[in-house]
Amino acid sequence: MWAKIFPKRFSVLKAFVLLFLFISFLVRLSLFLWAFNEVDKNFSEVLRTFFTGLFFDIGTISFFTIPYLIYLMILPNRWVGSILDKSITFFGFFLGLFIIYFSFLGEFTFWEEFQRRYNFIAVDYLVYTYEVVKNINESYPLPILISILLLLVFSSLYLVVKLGLFKNTFHDKPSFKSKLNGMTPWVLIMIFFSTVVTNQQSEWSLNTYNNELSKAGIYSFFAAFRNNELSYKEFYPNIDLDKAFDVVQADYIKFGDKMLDPGNKSIYRGIHNTDSLAVVAIPNVIFICIESLSGKFMNALGGDQNITPVLDSLANESIFFTNLYATGTRTVRGMEAITLSIPPTPGSSIVKRQNNRDLFTIGEVFKVEGYERNFFYGGDGYFDNMNTYFGGNGFNIVDRGRGFLLDTSINTKRTNIEDSEVTFENAWGVCDQDVYNKVIMEADKAHASGTPFFDFVMTTSNHKPYTYPEGKIDIPSGTGRNGAVKYTDFAIGEFLKMASTKPWYKNTVFVIMSDHCANSAGKGELDVQNFHIPAMIFNAPNGTSKKVNTLCSQIDIFPTLFGLLNWDYSSNLFGYDIFKMTPKEERAFIGNYRKLGYLKGNKVLVLGDQETANFYSWNPLDNSLKALPMDNEFLEESISFYQVADYLYHNDGLKLKQ
Repeated sequence: MWAKIFPKRFSVLKAFVLLFLFISFLVRLSLFLWAFNEVDKNFSEVLRTFFTGLFFDIGTISFFTIPYLIYLMILPNRWVGSILDKSITFFGFFLGLFIIYFSFLGEFTFWEEFQRRYNFIAVDYLVYTYEVVKNINESYPLPILISILLLLVFSSLYLVVKLGLFKNTFHDKPSFKSKLNGMTPWVLIMIFFSTVVTNQQSEWSLNTYNNELSKAGIYSFFAAFRNNELSYKEFYPNIDLDKAFDVVQADYIKFGDKMLDPGNKSIYRGIHNTDSLAVVAIPNVIFICIESLSGKFMNALGGDQNITPVLDSLANESIFFTNLYATGTRTVRGMEAITLSIPPTPGSSIVKRQNNRDLFTIGEVFKVEGYERNFFYGGDGYFDNMNTYFGGNGFNIVDRGRGFLLDTSINTKRTNIEDSEVTFENAWGVCDQDVYNKVIMEADKAHASGTPFFDFVMTTSNHKPYTYPEGKIDIPSGTGRNGAVKYTDFAIGEFLKMASTKPWYKNTVFVIMSDHCANSAGKGELDVQNFHIPAMIFNAPNGTSKKVNTLCSQIDIFPTLFGLLNWDYSSNLFGYDIFKMTPKEERAFIGNYRKLGYLKGNKVLVLGDQETANFYSWNPLDNSLKALPMDNEFLEESISFYQVADYLYHNDGLKLKQ
């Protein structure tokens, strides 16, 4: 009976399925032990974690079985055991093993970096293979990893041969009905997982680590591939759209902003900062966006590692924001927040989406004041669509191009960082000092022409493989994150020293802020502390230096700068001038590509893509979230900002006004 339902012809396929399930269990167990201090270890929680994982593993392997099952169905019995049959079966088995072992080994490196199973970041990395492969090669002993991979594949292949399973496969000639019986369960499982099951159903726990361990990495990867942009309207809590705009517009009106498109679904408004005694300043502005600099790295924000002496010193000479939060967990999300001054929208960053040109960015405010706008990046700005985004929004591009051309429809200037200007380079680009040298050169040119400039400078050195020029700091290159942070800090110091010798220095404001934290993992839905980043405005026109403890977001920094410069301007930006905020109005937006958080005081509301809304109190001492009864006013305010931001993007409400 058993042979009729599962004929010996399926022996290799059954071996592949069991091998996949066993290896997947070992990977899940290894990651569980890796995160042992973070997971919920209650017996029922652990049991559910592993059984949910098994459920998704079965769904994942069902997709692998279908191509070979189709082959088994259509191959005539007279060809069973032929050279063709053996070649296809051996090759298919080898390829399948290679894919799953490659995937499982990759999960360990991905977990080390993000404490997550594969997600949309892995999808992005698949697109930018040059940077990723080079980064892996510089970060890990690639020959050893490849050798281990091949050893695992051939060992598994040898085991299956020794067990005689290939022999069974090549000598059994079952009836069509018998093969159909063996195929049907897997087809039904695949259809079930394609139409009914979603990756979000693995997220049953309040502990994020348990949720991640409940997932299957490969399944999560393809789920992220399909859902790289999520519709807020379809997946998140909504309120009446007119009501949402009323809430958001009222928030700006109380600051004295004048709505320029009243009665319509818009936040376009006039902002008044000058008075009869105000002096309007037109300084050069250099913004340094630091890769992955968590607030905890700085002594000035409570750290104790002494790896940011330059920034710690600047904190005492700047307008230093001590309670500022990144809106997301990736560089492109930080760029989106800073340039568009917008809360995070679900899915991928607007920087990476197609409808991302001719938007109202902070660059437009600078343009009205006569500034030249430049984007500097030490790698190739093709990565993460940065050049298309910045070039399509009026910035000149200065990068380390490898030959990828800008879209011909983008009318902008592109300047290359030449080989002769490079002293050190790794997978992600040239070292920070080389980028800053280029910034100095371009600033000299702009000053000579009499044109004020706004430079957006994206650093790269604080990124795995954490390599940088030797002999600059007391931590050897490539030994870890702390060394990269200290070199990043050192490079900023050298840049400011060089800049201070230039005639344009006294009339230049330096804005320094991180794009996101070094990691974002946590037990709760959103790990609030892992969004805390440093930000400062140095060399402001009035020489002001003070610590600002106001709760705020990345989106607020440039509206605050425009206020300091006493500019009147038209705005489509969501950010506030921090110095106009009262304690009651303080808030911050935080999120990842699926969870959207709204933080006020020690309260945080998290919106999820299953139309969920959870309300918590946050304890910054242990970074814990405690569930609270829902506050409906808080909920309405949270939904309003996110719903309005998503609506404006999808309905061209972020576009430049004609």
